[in-house]
Amino acid sequence: MTEVEQIDADRSQEEINRIGWRSRRGMAELDIIFVPFFNEVFPHLSAERQSTYIRMLDEEDPVLWEWFSERAAPEDKDYFDLVSLMLRRLQP
Repeated sequence: MTEVEQIDADRSQEEINRIGWRSRRGMAELDIIFVPFFNEVFPHLSAERQSTYIRMLDEEDPVLWEWFSERAAPEDKDYFDLVSLMLRRLQP
């Protein structure tokens, strides 16, 4: 079993659906970042990075927008690394 298959096996479909729903934010600008990332990248992240993503979903939209508009940087190193990964994905 590959690492991706193992991660998928560790999460129920209900939990995956819940994470996907939480990826939909109250700001369209954040939806453009989070929803495609969840659909295309999240399944391939390590379990640790997935946990960081899930924790990050608890942050308020204005805080997230500050990070993703690069007006502020997360103090948490795991958040910083994940935000950087998500922003690199948006580069043309």
